[in-house]
Amino acid sequence: MSAILIDGKKVAADCKKLIAEEVSQFSGRKPGLAVIIVGNNPASRVYVNGKRKDCAECGIESYEYALPEDTTQEELIELVHRLNEDENVDGILAQLPLPDHLDADDVIYNIVPDKDVDAFHPISVGRITLGKYGFVPCTPYGVMELLNAYNIQVYGKHCVVVGRSNIVGKPMSMLLLHSNATVTIAHSKTTDLAAITKQADILVCAAGKRGLITADMVKEGAVVIDVSINRNDEGKLCGDVVFDEVREKASYITPVPGGVGPMTRVMLLQNTITAYYNHINK
Repeated sequence: MSAILIDGKKVAADCKKLIAEEVSQFSGRKPGLAVIIVGNNPASRVYVNGKRKDCAECGIESYEYALPEDTTQEELIELVHRLNEDENVDGILAQLPLPDHLDADDVIYNIVPDKDVDAFHPISVGRITLGKYGFVPCTPYGVMELLNAYNIQVYGKHCVVVGRSNIVGKPMSMLLLHSNATVTIAHSKTTDLAAITKQADILVCAAGKRGLITADMVKEGAVVIDVSINRNDEGKLCGDVVFDEVREKASYITPVPGGVGPMTRVMLLQNTITAYYNHINK
């Protein structure tokens, strides 16, 4: 029996339609998202163009600040402070990675928490840990929405998260925990990874290592969510999961591409809407 494919493209498109309908009902100013990109990283440019397109489709104002590679830390922080004060901007996003001479943490810490739509600020992280969050990092948020869209029950399940990054692994584990799952976090230093992953009712793979998860590491009927985006020897996109093997054992599985990826961008829009409501209701 082959697993049911979790179609992130379809769920993301449905979410965008709902957001566009919601925004169309707003009177007065529209929600605003400011995106800062420094330098000429090709992948970053693709992401930023995609975010601008998403905003246009949903009626959200998009403000792009494309800065040269040699921008100084002081110039970048000065721009962040200006955007903090701009009443038309509800969310601020600094596209990562930044050039090596810039301190990304310093930039993130200077974004006011009520405009931190990436949810990377320490205050946002603390709120997620407490379960009292307004914004959620977009990728874990997207995973939860996919599980909801396919009526996959998290309550009481054993969820294993492979990966402990601040962007995905750690917040993912918190969201699952707040949904009453029992959560195990595994990572590159875990001894006998397969012994851990085989216990998972829901396995979330976010290690960034292609081919890491094979069929013998997955419990029969498990839900497998592949967050990572890698490239194989032919240059094609792939995840951490050996897809063709694992899909024959799982009950549900996300493809790469077309699974979690499309949801990440949509959740940024949702966080921007949340910020907008917070600002107009002050």
